[in-house]
Amino acid sequence: MSNEHGIETIFRPASEMYSCITAISCGAVCLISPWAIALAPSVNVGVSLAFFAFGIKRGAEGYKIIRYKRNVKRLPFYSLSSSQIPVSSKFLFIGRGFKWEQRHLQRLILCRREEYKRFVEPSWLYQFAREFEKKYEKSKIAKFTSSQSLLNPVKPLPPVGGNPFLHGVELKETNVMMPLGERVGHTLVLGTTRVGKTRLLEILVTQDIARGCPVVVFDPKGDADLLKRMWCEAKRTGRDDEFYVFHLGWPEISARYNAIGRFSRITEVAQRVSGPLSGEGNSAAFKEFAWRFVNIITKALIELGRRPDYIQINRYTNNIDSLFKEYAQYYFSKSNNPNAWEEIAIMANNVNEKNLSFAMKGRDKIVVALIDYIVSKGIYDDVLDGLRSAVQYDKTYFDKIVASLMPFLEKLTTGKVAKLLAPDYFDINDPRPIFDWSQIIRKRGIVYIGLDALSDPVVSAAVGNTMFSDLTSIAGYIYKHGVDDGLPGQNREKIDVCVHADEFNELMGDEFIPMVNKGGGAGLQVTAYTQTISDIEAKIGSVAKSGQVQGNFNNIIMMRVRESKTAEILTTQLPKVDIYKNTIVSGATDTPNPETKTDFTSSTQDRISTESMPLLETSEIIQLPKGQAFVLMQGGELWKVRIPLPSSVDDKFMPESIKELAKNMEKNYGTGESWWLSIPTPIAEDNQNVLSQQNLTDSQQSLINELSE
Repeated sequence: MSNEHGIETIFRPASEMYSCITAISCGAVCLISPWAIALAPSVNVGVSLAFFAFGIKRGAEGYKIIRYKRNVKRLPFYSLSSSQIPVSSKFLFIGRGFKWEQRHLQRLILCRREEYKRFVEPSWLYQFAREFEKKYEKSKIAKFTSSQSLLNPVKPLPPVGGNPFLHGVELKETNVMMPLGERVGHTLVLGTTRVGKTRLLEILVTQDIARGCPVVVFDPKGDADLLKRMWCEAKRTGRDDEFYVFHLGWPEISARYNAIGRFSRITEVAQRVSGPLSGEGNSAAFKEFAWRFVNIITKALIELGRRPDYIQINRYTNNIDSLFKEYAQYYFSKSNNPNAWEEIAIMANNVNEKNLSFAMKGRDKIVVALIDYIVSKGIYDDVLDGLRSAVQYDKTYFDKIVASLMPFLEKLTTGKVAKLLAPDYFDINDPRPIFDWSQIIRKRGIVYIGLDALSDPVVSAAVGNTMFSDLTSIAGYIYKHGVDDGLPGQNREKIDVCVHADEFNELMGDEFIPMVNKGGGAGLQVTAYTQTISDIEAKIGSVAKSGQVQGNFNNIIMMRVRESKTAEILTTQLPKVDIYKNTIVSGATDTPNPETKTDFTSSTQDRISTESMPLLETSEIIQLPKGQAFVLMQGGELWKVRIPLPSSVDDKFMPESIKELAKNMEKNYGTGESWWLSIPTPIAEDNQNVLSQQNLTDSQQSLINELSE
């Protein structure tokens, strides 16, 4: 593979093997029969060793050529168990690979040339075996040729697709490690469906859990393999007491979380509730009114000493009058005005329906009298005045302007999900734990969040958005006051919080932008996974905001994608390099002078020129095999990476309760990425172990007890 003239001869015959065999043979003769070549016994050992050394050197050079030809056709299988994944306090392991440079592009161009096709494409015998299997798939011969036996000369390639030579152009691989300091700049993982994004997520989460960091994983689909991996890693590292499962699809065994119960400013509650509502066109005004209305209710609840939740917001959205009366009673009691209600009762008896405005007709007379009393006495209180203005809206008009808010709240407060998102903090009979983000960060907890997006994308997006907003609020608080603010011996040391958002385009909203933009200062390290950039644009509805999101990700892991626009996010950031091209020029020239003995002259030239080309084309990304990626990190370094496949060994730390939950998740979702298995697993028949919506099984109850200990 000499490169003296700029072009490597990587597909030439391994001629070094001839001199290798010759040298080793001469060494053997010198060692065994020195007399046959008239060699003195005193020097035969030294001469023999010299021949052996030369033969080994030439053999290594020839084997490199042979290995390269084999490497561009078939990559070796790469698998790691959880315990084998490297864990470092300074680096993040991504996979095995190499730094992509000019020479790799040069080799890639050679692989694509027509004259070298026989080296990179399967042989005719391999293709014949595959055709034979199609026709006689049940025969013993077909079963043997389709096996991975070492005796099988035509064993099938792994079902990962793509071009093996994209990674096979380099023989020397190393562990690709990202400095942990780079993770604060956030990481964007792009790849189409079933190319290994979730597998990469498992590898990164495994290391984050082993390092003792707070870990938060958003999983909109509900991947059972991911849940099992997180539980096993928590158990393996002794952190199972810090593990929480929040799942909208299985509220019976889920931890509880009040999405709007923790905030730094009161206005955050209204933003989280109204955020998922449409703000396009004419809907913008209705969204702003919904924000104001929720904010009025929230202020009243806070003044009454109650923690806001979705159930209370929904209750008082439908009946604002009851909150108005309740707060008025609290206000008059606080202001030492015990006679106020006597006067209001007298005014209520004198209310005449005929004299009321259209908006107040049919309303409770106490409410009407209460408004008249406040106006006549000139009473002003910020919360009371806000409630009064909300009550005075015409009921029909009011229902129209909150038409989008009320159905949304109904979805969040219907069924068992209601108790999940609005937990009763004083119910000692409910063993399900309640968590908030400040608690998780302080105790370095591990949280799996299953949002059940396949069943109800609206609710899952709403909960995901509020969680993002809550995390952003906590990050801002930590940035100002530290993690342990208010605790004895408080420590302002920053804690790295690893946030993984799978299919994050389904959770996108205005809340996500400040989290990636400003969360790094508080230790938030966001790794976001999605299919295409168009998914982000479609969700946000703005190309400019999509650019904002992309601009906050300093590291890009690009797996196989199907959209050129997505691939160009990586390729347009790379420089151009000079590629060597060789051109053979042949010609002949006749001699016009009849007096010379030469009739013509001929010449053959091998010219080498250079051409400027991009370091990586979009076509290379589109043709990537499954489980492989290009990684751009550390300000522009490009690495080609193979992600290890999971070991098939069942984990000994897996409890039966988690296994049953994962089993039912697989039945409902079926999203576990198992493309590395050459033989598909038969679909299990439905059985009576499916989770009931009415009663808890023994294994579910044991899981609740495990998670709540």
